[in-house]
Amino acid sequence: MTSTEPGVPPRSELSRRQQDGDSDLPDGARSTQNEAVPRRTRQRAQIAAVLDATPQWLTARQVHQLLAETHRPVGLATVYRTLTSLAEAGEVDAQRFGVEWAYRRCSAVHHHHLTCRNCGHTVEVAAPDIEAWANGVGETHGYVDIDHVVEITGVCPQCAA
Repeated sequence: MTSTEPGVPPRSELSRRQQDGDSDLPDGARSTQNEAVPRRTRQRAQIAAVLDATPQWLTARQVHQLLAETHRPVGLATVYRTLTSLAEAGEVDAQRFGVEWAYRRCSAVHHHHLTCRNCGHTVEVAAPDIEAWANGVGETHGYVDIDHVVEITGVCPQCAA
């Protein structure tokens, strides 16, 4: 396996890529977007619990390691597949950090992230001006069903000190 961690693009890219037949899903992972209700399994519950326990972004390998450390081992392929499914269902957010995708349980309302480049601390931010701008740009060009992703990075106060 290479050092590049496969993952799932943010939801706005998921829809486009699935419509275009393009996918960054890991080998063997299947899209669950067409499933009415994702399957509830022990492994899915364990992975969700790991994400619920931390506000930080976690890669699939980090989730896998945390599960192994707590004596609840889940196969790495299952972790990838489940994180992909959770992201497609909108239950977690996915964000690329360099070459790796990381996942985080976020609020259900539309928001953006302000993320520290050093430690990964993340703040969810509402941005009504960006929402209005994105919708205006779409309307100006005749687009409908506008979606967007805005990720803001910087250095948090603790890391800057």
